[in-house]
Amino acid sequence: MNEPEVWLRGPVAGIAPLLQPVAHSLLQSHAELTSAMSDLTVGELRARPGGVASIEYHARHAAGSLDRLTTYARGESLSAAQLAALADEQVVDRRPDAVSHLVAGFRDAVERALTQIRQTAAERLLEPREVGRARLPSTVIGLLVHAAEHTQRHVGQLMTTTRIVKGARGIGRSAAQE
Repeated sequence: MNEPEVWLRGPVAGIAPLLQPVAHSLLQSHAELTSAMSDLTVGELRARPGGVASIEYHARHAAGSLDRLTTYARGESLSAAQLAALADEQVVDRRPDAVSHLVAGFRDAVERALTQIRQTAAERLLEPREVGRARLPSTVIGLLVHAAEHTQRHVGQLMTTTRIVKGARGIGRSAAQE
């Protein structure tokens, strides 16, 4: 990478100072996911070397959980569509262009999150929020920070699995066979 990491490029326009780390994290995750998935085959997308979760799962879950956590940060409950998407995170996308759909879906989830973060007033960050059916306690900033951290965690797992899968290309058997 020729550029420094996103957090070293300066403030993200329109983002409150306390939420800059959240924006930086999401933008870095987007850059890393896009790069890691740039030349994957559909078979590699679904590979599970050593039984780990597939690249496809991590991409879909990172986008979906970001959407769900930002919904809670707005003080809203999950919609029927969000619950259905959660149930479908393990489902294999049979389209031949599944990789580009996953990358675009993740990009869109990050853009929606950044739009919401730009609209989040600093004075609302400590407002209480509830999470899930159990209505567990959190705050606006707690949810936004966790959304960034959770996204980054899954993108990191995606990147590791991608390196393993791509490394298996020249070994004589495809990673998709593992």
